[in-house]
Amino acid sequence: MPDNLKTIRTRFAPSPTGFLHIGGLRTALYAYLFAKQNNGQFILRLEDTDAKREIEGAAEAIYYGLKWAGLQYDEGPDIGGPYGPYIQSQRLDLYRQYAQELIEKDCAYYCFCSEETLEKMRQEQIAKKLAPKYDRRCLSLSKDEIQKRLAEKAPRVIRMKIPENRIIKFNDIVRGEVAYHTNELDDQVILKSDGYPTYHLAVVVDDHLMNISHVTRTEEWLPSTPKHILLYEYFNWEMPQWAHLPLLLNHDKTKMSKRKGDVALADYIKKGYLAKALINYLAFLGWNPGTEKEIYSMEELLADFSLAKVHKAGAVFNISKLNWFNQYYIKQLTDEELLEKCRQYFPENVKDFSEQQMIKMLNLEKERAKNLSEIGEGIKFFFQLPEYDKELLIWKKTPKKETKNALQKLLEILENIPSRKYKKEKLQEIIMPEAEKIGERGIMLWAMRVALSGQKNSPGPFEIAEILGKEKTIERVKEGIEKLV
Repeated sequence: MPDNLKTIRTRFAPSPTGFLHIGGLRTALYAYLFAKQNNGQFILRLEDTDAKREIEGAAEAIYYGLKWAGLQYDEGPDIGGPYGPYIQSQRLDLYRQYAQELIEKDCAYYCFCSEETLEKMRQEQIAKKLAPKYDRRCLSLSKDEIQKRLAEKAPRVIRMKIPENRIIKFNDIVRGEVAYHTNELDDQVILKSDGYPTYHLAVVVDDHLMNISHVTRTEEWLPSTPKHILLYEYFNWEMPQWAHLPLLLNHDKTKMSKRKGDVALADYIKKGYLAKALINYLAFLGWNPGTEKEIYSMEELLADFSLAKVHKAGAVFNISKLNWFNQYYIKQLTDEELLEKCRQYFPENVKDFSEQQMIKMLNLEKERAKNLSEIGEGIKFFFQLPEYDKELLIWKKTPKKETKNALQKLLEILENIPSRKYKKEKLQEIIMPEAEKIGERGIMLWAMRVALSGQKNSPGPFEIAEILGKEKTIERVKEGIEKLV
């Protein structure tokens, strides 16, 4: 950490050009853990200088998503702080000021090349099998020519001036020593023609002014780091420490993208993944404690996590493993917590059942479901019997008449059982011997389960009958009999 920074300060700096990415949440988690385990501060900053691509509501989704996940930031756009504003579009004068300072130091220069000129230059370089980069033609303009064009308000950008024949080395917490040759770097645009900064200038200015001590970001920004190091040198500023994290990958090892599955945190929240499960899982996408332990609370992560133990290789996002974590955490919920978290997935006629009945429904489904929305989907048949084909009532190749007789016998039994005895164990005790008298007990039990649920796959018939109660159970069995007429 730089000597003049007494407190460790990390930041998460997403762009509101999209909703919070699951990979972004992992980056934020690592930054949060590192700051908090060192009694430091975690800052949220919005990098919104690409106004054309900004999506309405994305900023609010970022605020909500971080807080939902338990990553409460100490400073940010919606809560303020001593180093604000925390939105880049509100800091434009600062970037212009520092870009001008670089011009005056001869560390940057005006470039007046048009888009057509740059594209022609690029195509010529490709034809010669050269890496496309700016050929510095504007660097040779005389001061008079520059002043003339500025006076004419000619369109221009500001490019940083990359020194030649230098090797820039730096120590990355994750990757160790990294080196780049400046001859391979392009004279990066740092201020665009519309007066907006590019990422490279804005991130360095903001990280410095916000006293960021450790920059955690994904490895795709690694090639930009030597340019950022040069900017720190040009301004004579203390440099932060760098930690470039592995990317999240699809199963085919390509970068995780929307085309191959859900990538927005909002998708996982909507489906009913628990924050504890997602945080526990994401922590392991790039980090391993070196033990067999897999279940980690936030407190345990704060104790054991280490940036130095983050892997270099990309981490494959495995939805099956996330589901495993989610199922574990769902099972840890109390009945009251489960009920509260599942309310948003209930249908409108929920008032037909008591809270105790609903808790029983949820507990039946939670053993099978991967997320809360699946639990909600799984209990829909209690509220509204779905349409089903009469053939579904028939066990294997049992004749229709035998199935109908089995259901009629079942109806007689059910009608003679007092409502207070509509409990799973009592129903099983009374119905099972009668089902076995038929020959194959599956004939009655299968038909009973289908009649009560309208589904091929569902919980057991006695559990369903207990929750439905006598009146609804009898009503559904009668509907099954009518289908077989």
